[in-house]
Amino acid sequence: MVTIRLKNTLTRKVEPFAPLDPDNVRMYVCGPTVYDRAHLGNARPVIVFDTLFRLLRHVYGADHVTYVRNFTDVDDKINARAAETGRDIRDITTETIGWYHEDTDALGALRPTQEPRATEWIGAMKDMIAGLVASGHAYEAEGHVLFAVESHAEYGRLSGRSVEDMIAGARVEVAPYKRNPMDFVLWKPSDDAAPGWDSPWGRGRPGWHIECSAMAHELLGETFDIHGGGNDLMFPHHENELAQSACAHPGGGFARYWLHNEMLQVEGRKMSKSLGNFFTVRDLLEQGVPGEVIRYVMLGTHYSKPMDWTAEKQSAALSRLSGYIETVAHHAKLDAIEPDAPSPPLVEALADDLNTHGALQALDRLDHAEVATRLAGDLVFLGIFSLEGLLARVAEFTAMAELLEPLAEKLGRLREEAKACKDFTQADAFRSRLEQAGLSVMLAASGVRLRHHMDFDRAKLEALR
Repeated sequence: MVTIRLKNTLTRKVEPFAPLDPDNVRMYVCGPTVYDRAHLGNARPVIVFDTLFRLLRHVYGADHVTYVRNFTDVDDKINARAAETGRDIRDITTETIGWYHEDTDALGALRPTQEPRATEWIGAMKDMIAGLVASGHAYEAEGHVLFAVESHAEYGRLSGRSVEDMIAGARVEVAPYKRNPMDFVLWKPSDDAAPGWDSPWGRGRPGWHIECSAMAHELLGETFDIHGGGNDLMFPHHENELAQSACAHPGGGFARYWLHNEMLQVEGRKMSKSLGNFFTVRDLLEQGVPGEVIRYVMLGTHYSKPMDWTAEKQSAALSRLSGYIETVAHHAKLDAIEPDAPSPPLVEALADDLNTHGALQALDRLDHAEVATRLAGDLVFLGIFSLEGLLARVAEFTAMAELLEPLAEKLGRLREEAKACKDFTQADAFRSRLEQAGLSVMLAASGVRLRHHMDFDRAKLEALR
């Protein structure tokens, strides 16, 4: 069996991955707060942990891996959106979950095994909070229930900081009812305008951190294998999850391996609305950037390093994927593609702490006629294309041959005429229009060759015939 090695945030080491039960491998990843479209930064953990999910399914079997990713559908941001629009909270969250699925589907992500909504697990949260109060790890104050940080000696272990450092470096909510500035909310009161549930502490709603602890416990048990998310969640969210879970279930270990992906930048700068470089996944898709291109660019950087989205990377990915499709169209046996049998170098790269950059290099080594069928299977295994999507791209490529051949001949004639009269004005203008329509033009002694990219404009090409 393949040995997977992962960088465990908890130990700061790359360790061999050994699941508690190889027949029941369990992973929890923090999902979105559903009040708006997913931005490009949100796409990174989706792709990172989808790739890990695919690897785990390959190594341990698809039926032996459980992947849970939650939806936070009770949150002050959602409440604010409801107040702004006058819409029902449930309508907003249901619509946003639909958007999220549309966008992550376009990125080639498999749906997790389970996608719990926080509001469906309020009872489990109240039970966990009650247990923490009973054991002295939490206390009630002015309608709030707070976790007592000082009751957990290992608080700060995940983020590697002392409580004093965390107080100095964090935005700690100042509240007179807190015993310690670092104590965090497990339950808070709700007024008539906010969603709320009856509880022993009055009508209220859960704090953010308790949601994931309760859902992970209910769906994966006291101890499970992997907990993932962006490194912006390491503190305070994951630190607080770990503390309250360890205290609520002292016999369990909560997550044994913690994985955190680094953040995304755009053209070397933090993505920000104020900088004008903020955009959603849907923005890119509607601009004509295929989901395959977004995924390919994201896979090009190791998850533990900052990822820089650039126009240059987008263009290079489009060209590279177009080349793969051409190879598959010309040389692969389409009825023999095996996505469930990835090439060993690809698996070896992914097993090495999810080295997706190495996995893309493995694809490049397959980009020739003799192994085109295996290339096709690896493209599907990596989620860059679904099998149906790849076959559709191949069919599209094949159909384009009829359109491109006369255009290549026309450019060839214009170039021969230009050479004779030493005036390349018309030939260059025609070439420019071909490139504007999404074609690469290659000139050789044997003639003109045209390659279309995945974002080609068929209408523009039809007009050039």
